[in-house]
This record gives sequence, structure tokens and C-alpha cells, in this order.
Amino acid sequence: MVVDDSALVRSLLSEIINRQSDMECVATANDPLIARELIREHDPDVITLDVEMPRMDGIDFLGRLMRLRPTPVVMISTLTERGAEVTMKALELGAVDFVAKPRVGVASGLKELSQQIVDKIRVAAVAKVRRLAQPAGGGEGGSHPEAAAASGAPAGLLGRLSTEKLVFIGASTGGTEAIKAILVHLPADSPAIVITQHMPAGFTTSFAARLNGLCQIRVKEASNGERLLPGHAYIAPGGTQFHVGRSGANYVAVVDDGPPVNRHKPSVEVLFKSGAAHVGRNALAIMLTGMGADGAAAMREMKDAGSYNFVQDEASCVVFGMPREAIARGAADEVLPLQAIAPALVARLRAGADRVHHRI
Repeated sequence: MVVDDSALVRSLLSEIINRQSDMECVATANDPLIARELIREHDPDVITLDVEMPRMDGIDFLGRLMRLRPTPVVMISTLTERGAEVTMKALELGAVDFVAKPRVGVASGLKELSQQIVDKIRVAAVAKVRRLAQPAGGGEGGSHPEAAAASGAPAGLLGRLSTEKLVFIGASTGGTEAIKAILVHLPADSPAIVITQHMPAGFTTSFAARLNGLCQIRVKEASNGERLLPGHAYIAPGGTQFHVGRSGANYVAVVDDGPPVNRHKPSVEVLFKSGAAHVGRNALAIMLTGMGADGAAAMREMKDAGSYNFVQDEASCVVFGMPREAIARGAADEVLPLQAIAPALVARLRAGADRVHHRI
């Protein structure tokens, strides 16, 4: 079902969907109140949802939908700064994915994005969505439970070990919330963390800023040539390739305009291959929820080079694609529920720090 206040967008999306042999647009709605009635009538497998609409905006509607009738949703968001911030909120509320529609040339832009749109609808159709909890105490202004959890994160992983180690994270569909679930539980003196989340240009700035406000560590977009420091997480800027290099004894970020790999830019494969090449046994890698196989082969290369690897289990994934492929390639040392990954990572780092102290 397509929900959008633009008649042109509704028509274009319906046409794109109906051209596919495996999907059908069963209804369209120009605002959420009409959509609510049509959802009851048609029980759609997937909903595409605009953000700015009359009578009720898409975010309010999404929150109500995920609390009362959880349904896979693909947001159709305008590529603006506000659009990026709102999209991050939508993913937090349970939207499976989003498509960034252009501000001008909507008709030609959506036609160019048609393959991406139907691919994301297919992924959403098999995604696991969970019921959103009712807001405590009424509303948006309350504190984040993640921030409270982070404030109790253990400290003292140890400076020397934090400087030597590097943590790699790869994710796709469902990954923004999975990454948050890990980072908020990491202490301020964690090793440097490098992250590739499949996301287009224009959205990773808001993603990093949102995480930075919740975590003890500093979260930022990676910049080419900067030293990777303990207590920091670096996110691949959308529309670039991000990998790790060496400058003397230091790890540095390499951000460039390399070609797509596995159709992705940024690609987890690119980041993880650099871990195998430059970090070896000082690496720890985490593969999170996502469709496809991006990064799975490189994660096995990392394991062969001496890294210790965690993979998210099927039950806690929105889409069990990339983790399944990593497991199939023998890349996993541990397969864990999402909520167990951060504690397991911290425990492994602490054990290493204790050994270092012992030798000293």
C-alpha cells in the first residue's frame, strides 16, 4: 500500500510496484487517516510511507502503526537535512528501510530509483518487525532508555589495549538500531570502532549525530586521513568507500570515491578486507542484520588473519542475510543475540587487558 499526499508520487509508485510479477499495489492513500481504514480493509504486506502529509505526519502515523498493528514500512523521504533527521526517527520507531526521493524532478527521480524501491519492498516483506512499546509518561521528551543504559556501562578497558585493538562493524537493513544497541553499551575508553552501514549520502551525518547524543564514546562520520582514536566510533559517509590504513604505528581512516562493491557504496566488504590486510589479530569484527552477502567473504578473511568475530543470530535480526552468509563461510567465532554482543565484546576486551597487565 502506498501512502503519500502527492497524487503524482502515488501514481508513479503504484506503476513501479504493479510492473513487478511478484507484487501488487492493493491501495493508495493521500493521508494517514484514510490509510488507517484501508489497512484494516486490505491488510497489506508492506506500506510505503511519506513523511510530510496533511492531518497527521508520517512519523506520528508510523509510531501508532508500530504500536497497534506492526507492519513492514519503507519510508519515502525527501533528501534534505530535515528529511535525514526524520528518517533516523522513523528507523528508530521500526521502519524497515527508506528511499531518498529527490526534491526536484520527482517523476524522473523515482523512475531512476525504481529498482531500489522494489528491492527494498521485497526485503521489507520478509523482515521481522516488532511491536513498539507504548511511550512511557507520554511522549517524545522523555529520556532514552539506551542513554540510561550507557551511563552504567563499565569503564576501564585500559589505554594500551584500546590503542592496539580495532573493532569493525558491518550492517544493512535494520542496522541503524542494531548499531545503536551495541554502541550505547560500550564504555568511554573502548578501542576505536569503524562502521559501515549501507546508507546513501546525506543521511550518515544525522545518523552519527543521533548516536553521538546517546553514547559515552564519540560517534562521527569518518574523514579521510584522520587517526582512529580509542573512545571514538567512525561511520562510513554515505556514498563513499571507507577502509582502514596504517600510518606508522597508527590506524587511519581512508575515505574515497571507489566504485561500488557488491552493489554497495559504502561496502562492508571494503572495510572488512582492510581489517584483514592491516589489523589482523588486533581486530574484532561484528556482522549485524542485513540483506545479501556484503562483507561475509571479507569477514572470513579477517578470521583467517586472526580476528575474533561476532555474528548476530537469526532471532534478533530484522533480516538474516549478511549474518547467515558470514556463518555459512565459517567466519563466526560466536553467534549471539543482539543484546548479548556488546557484553561479549567488552568481556573479551577485558580478558585481553587482564592478560596484558599480567605480562607487565
